[in-house]
Amino acid sequence: MAKYVLSEDADRDLDGIWDYIAEDNIDAADQWIGRLFEAFDAIGNTPGMGHKREDLTAYPVLFWPVGAYLVIYRATSRLIEIVAVTQGARDIPAFLYHRLSR
Repeated sequence: MAKYVLSEDADRDLDGIWDYIAEDNIDAADQWIGRLFEAFDAIGNTPGMGHKREDLTAYPVLFWPVGAYLVIYRATSRLIEIVAVTQGARDIPAFLYHRLSR
């Protein structure tokens, strides 16, 4: 039983990541998505792992790095919501402002 849910935005993020990597190598795209889902499972099994980044956002989210990507999630008392999966080099404050202020 999954202890996390993917937001619609996070699901779209995964599609975009897979599409981008698959342009060069479909097997590598599958492997990256597998690594990300392993991270989701780990987060679901250990809520609270990761880091708050108050220097990046005041939103109540945690960050967990997976290679060059960041898994951004919200921990509630019952479930983990994966809010976003994005490149760590991105302008995270602007990205989260647009993603979470809707």
